[in-house]
Amino acid sequence: MDAGYVQLGYGEVALAAGLILINGVLSLALGLGLERRLLVASVRTVVQLLLIGYLLKFIFGLRHPLWVLLLGLVMVALAGHAAVGRVSGRFRGIYAGSTLSVLVSSFLVTGLAVGAIVRPRPWYEPQYVIPLLGMVLGNALNGVSLGLDRFLEGLARRRDQVEGLLALGATRWEACRDVIRDAVRTGMVPTLNSMAVVGLVSLPGMMTGQILAGADPADAVRYQIVIMFMIAAATALGTLGAVAYAYRSLLDGFHRLRLDRLQKAGAN
Repeated sequence: MDAGYVQLGYGEVALAAGLILINGVLSLALGLGLERRLLVASVRTVVQLLLIGYLLKFIFGLRHPLWVLLLGLVMVALAGHAAVGRVSGRFRGIYAGSTLSVLVSSFLVTGLAVGAIVRPRPWYEPQYVIPLLGMVLGNALNGVSLGLDRFLEGLARRRDQVEGLLALGATRWEACRDVIRDAVRTGMVPTLNSMAVVGLVSLPGMMTGQILAGADPADAVRYQIVIMFMIAAATALGTLGAVAYAYRSLLDGFHRLRLDRLQKAGAN
């Protein structure tokens, strides 16, 4: 056992899994009907984390930039798909727009942080690049999802207002500027709320993990500050990109609102 941290075996993990029984008991007692979802979610959590653990061990051993890039692209593709999965509407190209927004925002912010702030040697060191990218992606996809959903809902709710402004000669930007602002704001709010209470109400995962691994708390805090600012920047850029893509898809170059291109999720 490393003196820097307490190593957990599979036996300890199995004991911790018993904690999910609390959720199951509450679901049964209150008739929530969540027992099956809890079981599936628990199994997926274990399987997915075990698989990524072995994959990361393999990539960390190789220390090759192409493997780091490949894993990063896979993570981006999954994040872009997951972001759309939480949106109530669909339009042509929504998956491409979501994935592109997540890709540009996460790679740009992570690249700047790795190249100018953390500066590992070599620059593609997977021990740093992959965890940083993963934390950025996890939060950026939430912003993209919330922003897209709010934008589509806002267009439908304010349809008469937007079409009225367009009929009076307003440009598509002028007609739905308020809808765009509201959508981008919605995507950014959860991150801002987290930043407001970090260290007071919650101890973030990055910081907690480093402390448990034996790192100096002051070093862990500095890393967490960098992470929070990375998340804020990537969320803002990703949300803006996804909303802008939806805006250009649902308001054409002739300044017409094209809600006929919008369908509910699951519609054929």
